[in-house]
Amino acid sequence: MLTTSCIIPIIKSPKDYQVYRISAKDSNRLAIIFDSTTANTSLTCCVEIFDVGGQTPPNRHQWAVEMFFILKGEGVAICDGKKVPIKAGDSLLVPATGTHLIRNTGNSRLYTLTIMIPNEDFSELIRSGIPVELDAEDIEVLGRLDSLKIV
Repeated sequence: MLTTSCIIPIIKSPKDYQVYRISAKDSNRLAIIFDSTTANTSLTCCVEIFDVGGQTPPNRHQWAVEMFFILKGEGVAICDGKKVPIKAGDSLLVPATGTHLIRNTGNSRLYTLTIMIPNEDFSELIRSGIPVELDAEDIEVLGRLDSLKIV
């Protein structure tokens, strides 16, 4: 007979997310949902928020694959020189070693659910950045107005 044990899942809402800009010059913010410090596994899952005209710097990962699910807004994804328009509902999977960037080309913020497996020090890079806060627009997009009070 096979027996399994149930582990209590970790549940978070936007009020629990830690939000950072990797550097002062960056035009995107990352709200960490789960990472190796909170989920005891080698993944990073965050909401990435791009200001109008904002983008990630071109980057690549040695072993990790990175997935972006577009929650709101529109932009362009560039990987190894190939350019693809992206909008809400689209998914993008970037293979390991693919040099890529995401750019917000719309007239409002661009929001992506970003998942990297394995972590490859991504969450450590994010956490080494500048702590910032989610604002009212972010909370509205993330759908939990009842869980936070914005002053």
